[in-house]
Amino acid sequence: MSQPQPISQTQESPVWFITACTSGFGKHIALEALSRGHKVIATSRDSSRLSDLAAAGAETMSLDVTWPLERIQKVAKEAIEKYGKVTHLVNSAGYLLEGAVEEISPEESLATFNTNVLGLLNVTRAFLPHLRTSTSPLKAIANFGSIASWRGGPGYGLYSGTKFAVSGISESLHYELAPFNISVCVFEPGYFRTGFLQGNARIKSEVRMGVYEESIVGRMRAALDETDGRQPGDVGKGACVVVDVLTRTGGREVPIRCVLGSDAVPVVRKKIEETEALLKEWEGVTTGTDHEDQESKIDV
Repeated sequence: MSQPQPISQTQESPVWFITACTSGFGKHIALEALSRGHKVIATSRDSSRLSDLAAAGAETMSLDVTWPLERIQKVAKEAIEKYGKVTHLVNSAGYLLEGAVEEISPEESLATFNTNVLGLLNVTRAFLPHLRTSTSPLKAIANFGSIASWRGGPGYGLYSGTKFAVSGISESLHYELAPFNISVCVFEPGYFRTGFLQGNARIKSEVRMGVYEESIVGRMRAALDETDGRQPGDVGKGACVVVDVLTRTGGREVPIRCVLGSDAVPVVRKKIEETEALLKEWEGVTTGTDHEDQESKIDV
């Protein structure tokens, strides 16, 4: 990526709407966009917690992504009226639900999908009528997956499930919205030094079973504790990449996926290699399942 430059007076100024701006990628993307002279509408469940972003020049609004769609649509309408448009939508709200699948209750499962997936869908739905009809050349939607979009693991199965869903939905949106000149990218970060492993960003299942505590699940829990505060990723640098990508700084088109972090790349590469090996191992068995008269193939 080239060095970011403040937007000139002859260029259209991007207008960002960003969820979950009290910390992490949401906050730092807002700060990065503001530093370039862009307009930013920053949100959190309680807008009073965004005083630092307001002081930096952002408009702030309260938004809980689990609100009903009709209420989110009212927020979207108010946001668009502030500057007459929104060009960039960033869905960064989400949290880690820690626990073995058996330990996690149906209520906990529903709550994490409600925030991490269904909330993202409703915020996107609320802004799509505006984005589809806008003539801005800058239109983009960013969703946040994870390296957990690529690989599940012990102790974070429900989190991984939500992030697999986010990446799959984002890829589908990429194709659905391309005819309307809306770019969609799912960012899939590794471990960044945010508050993601702390407080309300990391929710532990209410039930803890000794059989899992003494297994690989318990070791994963301990590893997360040890990793907190020692993550390799610099969220400020990551946010700079996100803004570069979404504003096409350097002349590149917005990609369908963007893996973030030096630790994330080997995880994805290993998954690709393992998947290729698995396909080759089972190809003789799994491909002999067509009807005898099958001629055409559906392009999926």
